[in-house]
Amino acid sequence: MAATENVSQLSPSCNSIASRNGVITVFGYGVQVCVNRGHLTIEDGIGADRRHFRLPRVGHGLKRLVIIGSDGMISLAALRWLSDQNAAFVMLERNGKVLATTGPVRPSDAKLRRAQALAAQSEAGLRIARELISRKLAGQEQVARASLRDSLTADAIVRLRSALPNTTSLGEIRMLESQAAAAYWSAWRDLP
Repeated sequence: MAATENVSQLSPSCNSIASRNGVITVFGYGVQVCVNRGHLTIEDGIGADRRHFRLPRVGHGLKRLVIIGSDGMISLAALRWLSDQNAAFVMLERNGKVLATTGPVRPSDAKLRRAQALAAQSEAGLRIARELISRKLAGQEQVARASLRDSLTADAIVRLRSALPNTTSLGEIRMLESQAAAAYWSAWRDLP
């Protein structure tokens, strides 16, 4: 007797889902996420336009499952499946508000955490902060000049950026960043 006679086969509507950079986004009404025969099964959509997906434990490439909306269900077995696969789970309201998140838990590297905490008080930390803010301000200057065609704002950002090498604390760097942000965002104020 063939196994097909004893075990019901999956619906032909099940197909593979093409995740984008390991992220699968699920939306609609009556969303269902559960585990069936070791595979994560996902159903989403609106009305008659429903999608059915099935992910095996191996080769799925899933890094994050994002559910938009709060109408539906996800089983505890599905949450366990995601955890076993080191995949994160995010549930968002339709307006973007975060309702729930889970993610892979990894052991904390105490040496790394200590180095990160001390970096804020070190010269290396200041150099990193200066470089990051300098690149951010360079991008804002470019947008102000090329896209917004606001040379006054762009010049103000350039002046603030040129003061970064003389900063001696994170507070000074943050102050320059905030002044540049005020100029940059004011240039957007009158745009539709």
